[in-house]
Amino acid sequence: MLDSLVSFVKGFLAATFLAVNTVVGFTLMIPFALAKLLLPVRVVRHVCDSALNAIAENWIGVNCFWMQLVGRTRWQISGAEGFDRRGWYLVSSNHQSWVDILVLQWVFNRRIPLLKFFIKHELIYVPIIGLAWWALDFPFMKRRGGASAQKDLETARKACEKYKVIPTSVISFMEGTRFTPRKHDQQHSPYTHLLKPKTGGVGMALETMGELFDCLVDVTIVYPHGVPTFTDLMTGRLDEVVVTIRREPIPQHLLVGPDGRPAERAKLQAWINGLWQAKDAEIGRLSGSRR
Repeated sequence: MLDSLVSFVKGFLAATFLAVNTVVGFTLMIPFALAKLLLPVRVVRHVCDSALNAIAENWIGVNCFWMQLVGRTRWQISGAEGFDRRGWYLVSSNHQSWVDILVLQWVFNRRIPLLKFFIKHELIYVPIIGLAWWALDFPFMKRRGGASAQKDLETARKACEKYKVIPTSVISFMEGTRFTPRKHDQQHSPYTHLLKPKTGGVGMALETMGELFDCLVDVTIVYPHGVPTFTDLMTGRLDEVVVTIRREPIPQHLLVGPDGRPAERAKLQAWINGLWQAKDAEIGRLSGSRR
């Protein structure tokens, strides 16, 4: 009974902080978003994007505060040192839960430029936060295949063109969706702990701004005691998170060549498959060593 009451109080505090923080942050974004919309010139975009990113980083900082307040999470993070906030990074991570996003923000906030996610188109309709993602130029992807896939690639291309204005971190959950055993079986995935990686968004990022990226930031997230829900996070039941970060040089042959032609998709897929094999083995090692 007491544990339930404590969880309820923690959840209430976390929800209150999150709601107030989101409303305040969005309110501060409105004038800069409108200015960027009405005056689409480079100098205005640069000023507005810098202000919008700073507001978003403060929003993340407050979220990290309430995460620390309600939880006693043990963070095992390796490889997060030595990044440059003035750099450009292509970030990739495995994906198991909505909690992954806050974990990544916890790890990278103010260490690298603000993370810009490829997210599902339906999320633009989420009250307040959907409009905030739009103002921050998050690319909304429909992910339905066929003609929709071509539209997604064009959306990614336009977003990446905008990211050339100020230092940016482009992140892609290359699995395209959260890992579940059912999805794993449906895909007949060759990996034990991962779904098959998709290269569309990453390929477009490399094609559009590959020469700007300092490296690929390869992130592996493991929850040793089981994948948490967002409710677990807000009620302080996220007990341990293991995050390993590796910087991988982006092979020159995967960038746009002197003739302006993008890299062959098969070569990009082969490179990512190699990264995925190493990540799969690492997840197995980290999970097994903490059982």
